[in-house]
Amino acid sequence: MPAARLILIGGFLGSGKTTLLQQLARRLSLRGRTVGTIVNDQAPGLVDTALLHGCGCCVKEVAGSCFCCDFRAFEEAVQSLIGLGAEIVLAEPVGSCTDLAATILQPLKDLRPDIEVAPFTVLVSPEHVREALGESESEMHPGTLYILRMQIAEADRLLLNKIDLLSAPERADLTGLLRGSFPGREVGEISARSGDGIDVWMADLDAGGDAGAHIVEVNYDRYAEGEAALGWLNAIVRLEATGPEADFFPPAMEMMERLHRAFREHGAPVGHVKALIESGGEQRAANLTDLDGGIVTMDQTPLRGARATLILNARVQMPAGILETVARSAIHGICGRAVRTPATEFRCLTPARPEPTYRYRAPGSSGCAGGPQ
Repeated sequence: MPAARLILIGGFLGSGKTTLLQQLARRLSLRGRTVGTIVNDQAPGLVDTALLHGCGCCVKEVAGSCFCCDFRAFEEAVQSLIGLGAEIVLAEPVGSCTDLAATILQPLKDLRPDIEVAPFTVLVSPEHVREALGESESEMHPGTLYILRMQIAEADRLLLNKIDLLSAPERADLTGLLRGSFPGREVGEISARSGDGIDVWMADLDAGGDAGAHIVEVNYDRYAEGEAALGWLNAIVRLEATGPEADFFPPAMEMMERLHRAFREHGAPVGHVKALIESGGEQRAANLTDLDGGIVTMDQTPLRGARATLILNARVQMPAGILETVARSAIHGICGRAVRTPATEFRCLTPARPEPTYRYRAPGSSGCAGGPQ
């Protein structure tokens, strides 16, 4: 029996990892491959999990810690999916996580030689390229910006995403900057939303290559400071129609608009804000990845029913307590003649200092337990 294959896709908050996972899972399934997915977060209650379940994927969630700080939970999730018949496991780490070549890929290659590990792909948003390289001003906290650059530096493959929003000269300029600043990395171009370029990238992965070849020196004090600058919120809101039924999509969009206005008023850069509304087996999703951008939705058709569940995930550069206050106000603001919120579940936190289970100093080296050395 051929070895199961792991494809790890990294990238900063809002870079499009989940959209790419959905596209990749569909394409691999059409090729007759059995696919499992793993998502990761500091707390349970993920929009990504619900979205991938909606695609028919078998999904495992590693919550409460990043992959690197709970390697055993990550390995167990991989093994569980393989046990369920997955030939290919797709994994998406936390969007503020870095040092994955040293803390995930090298340990996995060492401890699980039965699993084929694909070259590590990192997705990059166009708006982040110049910020990461220090060629444009950024409102990101310096520590958070440091994480972004480290993510790009440790990639085996770099993918410039959202090319559907760029002109040809803009694409050439940004990919040229990435190639010039990070030599030795394959640089591709895709639109995770439309699917453009994904087959070319998949063919490149199928051609093979080393995984985790670029272990970077990470300053864990700066890394921890960058994560601590972010407020982290996961909320689950139960909605009910005040009449026999309601269209739940407009209230969900109103909540997103209220959040967007509040973050602008606070001058708080957005990592990502994701909302998923479910009713009667149907889903509608909305996301915001840029304070100066717009709210993106793929399906704006009505979502009618008597009850719905709204899942909200927000990663924003502001204190967690203020983020919770802002979110509660936005949710309270959608209550009115059409819907009410009989129950809400909130988890709001600031990420703890990363303490990886293993960290390998170089490709092929022996691992050391207990975090960075």
